[in-house]
Amino acid sequence: MTTVRTPPPPPLPVRQRTEIPSGGLSPMLSRLAAERATGVLMRDGGMLHLADGHVVYAESPATPGLDALLMARGAIAEDGWREAVANAGGRRLVGRFLVDSGRIGQGALELCHLGALYDAAYFVLGPSTAPARFRYGDAHWLGPVRPVHVAAVERETLRRRDLLDRIWPDPAADEAPLVRTGLAEGPRVSPRQGEVLDRVDGVRTATDISRELGRPAFHTLVDVRRLAAAGVVSARVPVAAPPDAVGVGVPVPAAELPPFTDPHVTLLKRLRDALEAL
Repeated sequence: MTTVRTPPPPPLPVRQRTEIPSGGLSPMLSRLAAERATGVLMRDGGMLHLADGHVVYAESPATPGLDALLMARGAIAEDGWREAVANAGGRRLVGRFLVDSGRIGQGALELCHLGALYDAAYFVLGPSTAPARFRYGDAHWLGPVRPVHVAAVERETLRRRDLLDRIWPDPAADEAPLVRTGLAEGPRVSPRQGEVLDRVDGVRTATDISRELGRPAFHTLVDVRRLAAAGVVSARVPVAAPPDAVGVGVPVPAAELPPFTDPHVTLLKRLRDALEAL
Protein backbone atom coordinates (compact mmCIF):
# COMPACT_ATOMS: atom_id res chain seq x y z
CA MET A 1 0.00 0.00 0.00
CA THR A 2 1.29 3.41 -0.93
CA THR A 3 1.25 6.02 1.80
CA VAL A 4 0.83 9.64 0.76
CA ARG A 5 2.25 12.14 3.18
CA THR A 6 0.85 15.62 3.14
CA PRO A 7 3.42 18.21 4.15
CA PRO A 8 2.43 20.27 7.21
CA PRO A 9 1.23 23.83 6.54
CA PRO A 10 3.83 26.54 7.00
CA PRO A 11 3.85 28.12 10.47
CA LEU A 12 1.88 31.31 10.84
CA PRO A 13 3.93 34.44 11.37
CA VAL A 14 4.14 35.54 14.99
CA ARG A 15 4.30 39.24 15.71
CA GLN A 16 7.21 39.92 17.99
CA ARG A 17 6.63 41.91 21.14
CA THR A 18 8.05 45.41 20.89
CA GLU A 19 11.14 45.51 23.05
CA ILE A 20 12.41 48.67 24.69
CA PRO A 21 16.09 49.26 23.89
CA SER A 22 18.58 48.90 26.71
CA GLY A 23 18.57 52.20 28.58
CA GLY A 24 15.11 53.11 27.24
CA LEU A 25 14.19 55.61 24.55
CA SER A 26 15.57 58.33 26.82
CA PRO A 27 18.28 57.31 29.33
CA MET A 28 17.49 60.42 31.36
CA LEU A 29 13.81 59.45 31.54
CA SER A 30 14.73 55.95 32.73
CA ARG A 31 16.95 57.41 35.44
CA LEU A 32 14.22 59.82 36.56
CA ALA A 33 11.73 56.97 36.77
CA ALA A 34 14.15 54.94 38.89
CA GLU A 35 14.66 57.79 41.34
CA ARG A 36 10.90 58.56 41.43
CA ALA A 37 11.48 62.15 40.40
CA THR A 38 8.86 64.87 40.13
CA GLY A 39 9.21 67.65 37.57
CA VAL A 40 9.23 68.23 33.83
CA LEU A 41 11.49 66.63 31.21
CA MET A 42 12.09 68.93 28.24
CA ARG A 43 13.14 67.60 24.85
CA ASP A 44 13.03 68.86 21.27
CA GLY A 45 9.59 67.37 20.68
CA GLY A 46 7.92 68.71 23.82
CA MET A 47 7.66 67.95 27.52
CA LEU A 48 6.86 65.03 29.81
CA HIS A 49 5.55 65.86 33.27
CA LEU A 50 6.51 63.38 35.99
CA ALA A 51 5.21 62.75 39.50
CA ASP A 52 6.97 60.16 41.66
CA GLY A 53 8.65 58.77 38.55
CA HIS A 54 5.43 58.27 36.58
CA VAL A 55 4.29 60.24 33.54
CA VAL A 56 1.23 62.32 34.45
CA TYR A 57 0.99 64.54 31.37
CA ALA A 58 2.71 65.17 28.04
CA GLU A 59 2.58 68.08 25.65
CA SER A 60 4.04 68.74 22.23
CA PRO A 61 3.72 71.47 19.60
CA ALA A 62 2.87 68.69 17.15
CA THR A 63 -0.33 67.66 18.95
CA PRO A 64 -3.58 69.21 20.14
CA GLY A 65 -3.71 69.45 23.94
CA LEU A 66 -6.20 67.78 26.24
CA ASP A 67 -8.37 70.91 26.27
CA ALA A 68 -8.60 70.97 22.46
CA LEU A 69 -9.49 67.27 22.28
CA LEU A 70 -12.18 67.59 24.98
CA MET A 71 -13.76 70.60 23.32
CA ALA A 72 -13.61 69.05 19.84
CA ARG A 73 -15.55 66.04 21.16
CA GLY A 74 -18.10 68.26 22.87
CA ALA A 75 -17.11 66.80 26.23
CA ILE A 76 -16.65 70.24 27.75
CA ALA A 77 -17.35 73.82 26.75
CA GLU A 78 -14.55 76.34 26.40
CA ASP A 79 -15.99 78.49 29.20
CA GLY A 80 -16.10 75.46 31.51
CA TRP A 81 -12.46 74.66 30.81
CA ARG A 82 -11.37 78.24 31.45
CA GLU A 83 -13.30 78.32 34.71
CA ALA A 84 -11.63 75.12 35.87
CA VAL A 85 -8.15 76.47 35.12
CA ALA A 86 -8.92 79.77 36.83
CA ASN A 87 -10.31 78.13 39.96
CA ALA A 88 -8.05 75.10 40.34
CA GLY A 89 -4.96 75.68 38.20
CA GLY A 90 -3.02 77.32 41.01
CA ARG A 91 -3.76 74.35 43.26
CA ARG A 92 -2.76 71.86 40.50
CA LEU A 93 -6.22 70.25 40.66
CA VAL A 94 -7.89 71.13 37.35
CA GLY A 95 -8.79 67.51 36.63
CA ARG A 96 -10.40 67.03 40.05
CA PHE A 97 -12.34 70.29 39.66
CA LEU A 98 -13.73 69.18 36.29
CA VAL A 99 -15.01 65.93 37.76
CA ASP A 100 -16.30 67.33 41.09
CA SER A 101 -18.16 70.15 39.32
CA GLY A 102 -19.91 67.64 37.06
CA ARG A 103 -18.43 68.98 33.83
CA ILE A 104 -17.06 65.56 32.87
CA GLY A 105 -17.11 62.04 34.28
CA GLN A 106 -14.01 60.48 35.80
CA GLY A 107 -13.87 57.71 33.19
CA ALA A 108 -14.23 60.09 30.24
CA LEU A 109 -11.53 62.36 31.64
CA GLU A 110 -9.13 59.43 32.15
CA LEU A 111 -9.75 58.15 28.63
CA CYS A 112 -9.13 61.53 27.00
CA HIS A 113 -6.17 62.19 29.29
CA LEU A 114 -4.46 58.94 28.31
CA GLY A 115 -5.13 59.61 24.64
CA ALA A 116 -3.57 63.07 24.85
CA LEU A 117 -0.64 61.77 26.93
CA TYR A 118 0.31 58.96 24.54
CA ASP A 119 -0.26 61.21 21.54
CA ALA A 120 2.17 63.88 22.74
CA ALA A 121 4.66 61.37 24.20
CA TYR A 122 5.12 59.83 20.74
CA PHE A 123 6.60 63.12 19.54
CA VAL A 124 8.44 63.99 22.75
CA LEU A 125 10.29 60.66 22.63
CA GLY A 126 11.13 60.94 18.95
CA PRO A 127 14.77 60.67 17.83
CA SER A 128 16.75 63.74 18.81
CA THR A 129 20.38 64.83 18.95
CA ALA A 130 19.71 67.78 21.27
CA PRO A 131 20.35 67.31 25.00
CA ALA A 132 17.34 66.83 27.27
CA ARG A 133 16.79 68.93 30.39
CA PHE A 134 14.86 68.25 33.58
CA ARG A 135 13.42 70.76 36.02
CA TYR A 136 12.71 69.27 39.42
CA GLY A 137 9.67 70.01 41.52
CA ASP A 138 7.30 71.44 38.92
CA ALA A 139 3.87 69.80 39.31
CA HIS A 140 1.49 70.03 36.37
CA TRP A 141 -1.62 72.20 36.71
CA LEU A 142 -3.93 69.37 35.63
CA GLY A 143 -3.16 67.38 38.77
CA PRO A 144 -3.31 63.60 39.16
CA VAL A 145 -5.65 61.87 36.69
CA ARG A 146 -4.10 58.53 35.74
CA PRO A 147 -0.30 58.30 36.12
CA VAL A 148 1.43 56.00 33.59
CA HIS A 149 4.62 54.01 34.12
CA VAL A 150 7.54 55.18 32.00
CA ALA A 151 8.01 51.70 30.52
CA ALA A 152 4.39 51.69 29.32
CA VAL A 153 4.84 55.07 27.63
CA GLU A 154 8.03 53.92 25.90
CA ARG A 155 6.47 50.63 24.80
CA GLU A 156 3.45 52.42 23.31
CA THR A 157 5.73 54.89 21.52
CA LEU A 158 7.66 52.02 19.92
CA ARG A 159 4.44 50.23 18.98
CA ARG A 160 3.26 53.37 17.19
CA ARG A 161 6.54 53.71 15.32
CA ASP A 162 6.28 50.10 14.18
CA LEU A 163 2.68 50.60 13.07
CA LEU A 164 3.55 53.61 10.92
CA ASP A 165 6.48 51.75 9.36
CA ARG A 166 4.23 48.81 8.48
CA ILE A 167 1.71 51.11 6.83
CA TRP A 168 4.31 53.04 4.81
CA PRO A 169 8.03 53.13 5.62
CA ASP A 170 8.76 56.62 4.28
CA PRO A 171 8.26 59.30 7.02
CA ALA A 172 8.68 62.29 4.68
CA ALA A 173 4.98 63.21 4.85
CA ASP A 174 4.87 63.30 8.66
CA GLU A 175 6.14 66.87 8.98
CA ALA A 176 6.26 68.45 5.51
CA PRO A 177 3.37 70.27 3.80
CA LEU A 178 1.21 67.76 1.96
CA VAL A 179 0.20 67.77 -1.70
CA ARG A 180 -2.10 65.60 -3.80
CA THR A 181 -0.38 63.49 -6.40
CA GLY A 182 -3.26 63.68 -8.88
CA LEU A 183 -3.95 59.94 -8.63
CA ALA A 184 -7.65 59.06 -8.39
CA GLU A 185 -8.77 58.29 -4.85
CA GLY A 186 -10.85 55.24 -5.64
CA PRO A 187 -12.38 52.99 -2.97
CA ARG A 188 -9.11 52.87 -1.04
CA VAL A 189 -9.85 56.17 0.73
CA SER A 190 -12.16 55.80 3.74
CA PRO A 191 -14.47 58.63 4.86
CA ARG A 192 -12.11 59.38 7.74
CA GLN A 193 -9.13 59.59 5.37
CA GLY A 194 -11.26 61.68 3.04
CA GLU A 195 -11.61 64.34 5.72
CA VAL A 196 -7.82 64.50 5.91
CA LEU A 197 -7.46 64.52 2.13
CA ASP A 198 -9.95 67.40 1.81
CA ARG A 199 -7.50 69.57 3.77
CA VAL A 200 -4.40 68.70 1.77
CA ASP A 201 -3.56 71.91 -0.08
CA GLY A 202 0.23 72.09 -0.40
CA VAL A 203 0.45 74.25 2.73
CA ARG A 204 -1.02 72.30 5.63
CA THR A 205 1.03 69.66 7.44
CA ALA A 206 -0.33 66.62 9.26
CA THR A 207 -0.13 68.63 12.50
CA ASP A 208 -2.17 71.47 10.98
CA ILE A 209 -4.80 69.01 9.81
CA SER A 210 -5.04 67.26 13.18
CA ARG A 211 -5.60 70.59 14.93
CA GLU A 212 -8.27 71.59 12.41
CA LEU A 213 -10.09 68.30 12.84
CA GLY A 214 -9.61 68.18 16.60
CA ARG A 215 -8.04 64.72 16.39
CA PRO A 216 -4.93 63.23 18.00
CA ALA A 217 -1.93 63.93 15.79
CA PHE A 218 -0.87 60.28 15.65
CA HIS A 219 -4.27 59.25 14.26
CA THR A 220 -3.79 61.81 11.51
CA LEU A 221 -0.32 60.42 10.78
CA VAL A 222 -1.86 56.97 10.32
CA ASP A 223 -4.31 58.39 7.78
CA VAL A 224 -1.55 60.34 6.01
CA ARG A 225 0.69 57.26 5.77
CA ARG A 226 -2.20 55.21 4.35
CA LEU A 227 -2.89 57.94 1.79
CA ALA A 228 0.81 58.02 0.92
CA ALA A 229 0.83 54.21 0.57
CA ALA A 230 -2.13 54.49 -1.80
CA GLY A 231 -0.20 57.04 -3.85
CA VAL A 232 -2.79 59.76 -3.26
CA VAL A 233 -0.64 62.25 -1.31
CA SER A 234 3.05 62.96 -0.86
CA ALA A 235 5.27 65.46 0.91
CA ARG A 236 6.19 68.80 -0.51
CA VAL A 237 9.71 70.01 0.15
CA PRO A 238 11.53 73.18 -0.93
CA VAL A 239 13.92 72.91 -3.86
CA ALA A 240 17.45 74.12 -3.27
CA ALA A 241 18.13 77.47 -4.88
CA PRO A 242 20.39 77.39 -7.96
CA PRO A 243 23.89 78.78 -7.29
CA ASP A 244 23.27 81.94 -9.30
CA ALA A 245 20.06 82.69 -7.41
CA VAL A 246 21.43 82.57 -3.88
CA GLY A 247 21.32 85.96 -2.24
CA VAL A 248 19.66 87.81 -5.13
CA GLY A 249 16.09 87.61 -3.89
CA VAL A 250 14.92 85.02 -6.42
CA PRO A 251 12.03 83.00 -4.93
CA VAL A 252 12.71 79.31 -4.60
CA PRO A 253 9.84 77.15 -5.87
CA ALA A 254 8.57 74.14 -3.98
CA ALA A 255 8.55 70.68 -5.47
CA GLU A 256 6.77 67.51 -4.71
CA LEU A 257 8.78 64.74 -3.13
CA PRO A 258 8.52 61.61 -5.33
CA PRO A 259 6.51 58.83 -3.69
CA PHE A 260 8.52 56.06 -2.07
CA THR A 261 8.93 53.38 -4.76
CA ASP A 262 10.21 50.24 -3.09
CA PRO A 263 8.69 47.62 -5.46
CA HIS A 264 8.23 45.03 -2.72
CA VAL A 265 6.34 47.44 -0.48
CA THR A 266 4.24 48.68 -3.39
CA LEU A 267 3.25 45.11 -4.31
CA LEU A 268 2.26 44.35 -0.73
CA LYS A 269 0.12 47.48 -0.56
CA ARG A 270 -1.66 46.52 -3.77
CA LEU A 271 -2.32 43.02 -2.47
CA ARG A 272 -3.72 44.48 0.75
CA ASP A 273 -6.01 46.84 -1.15
CA ALA A 274 -7.25 43.97 -3.32
CA LEU A 275 -8.02 41.82 -0.28
CA GLU A 276 -9.84 44.65 1.47
CA ALA A 277 -11.97 45.18 -1.63
CA LEU A 278 -13.22 41.55 -1.59
